[in-house]
Amino acid sequence: MVAKKETQDETKEKQEMQEELEELEATETEGIDIPEVSEVEELTSKFSEMEDKFLRARAEIANMSNRNKNEREQLIRYRSQDLGKKLLPAIDNLERALATEATDEQAASLKKGVEMVLESLTVALKEEGITEIKAEGETFDPNLHQAVQTVAADDDHKAETIVNVLQKGYQLHDRVLRPAMVIVAQ
Repeated sequence: MVAKKETQDETKEKQEMQEELEELEATETEGIDIPEVSEVEELTSKFSEMEDKFLRARAEIANMSNRNKNEREQLIRYRSQDLGKKLLPAIDNLERALATEATDEQAASLKKGVEMVLESLTVALKEEGITEIKAEGETFDPNLHQAVQTVAADDDHKAETIVNVLQKGYQLHDRVLRPAMVIVAQ
């Protein structure tokens, strides 16, 4: 009879332990809300949307940075454009002065000084990337030359060839500052 009593006590203990375990499990999950599947999907879509916005913003910033870099490079490359345009009439005047004849020694020394000034200006312009546009004897290019007169083509000059240059043209790197004014054979 003692053995039977122990098994009843053991059974009772097991039941009490089972009840305590169930109570513990119930209290542990009470404070925790387990989200439904639709909430998880909603959060995932919001995350994807925010990630997409982030990537687009980062790409836009990279594009803006590249654009600014290119603009700075262009500004540096063509910084001499305005000064070059302003100096071209002075160079034309110096060339006209050199075209006159020097009759006495004083005029010859003055002409030599004008040559030196013109040479130093030409060197300075070349250092900045401003060069003369080749014209006489070249094929006419409307991007580089401005035709102000045409003459009939002959044996010496083929059609669409520049016969004479009335005013020199200049370009800064690949940008035309002033087209050459020319006479073209047709």
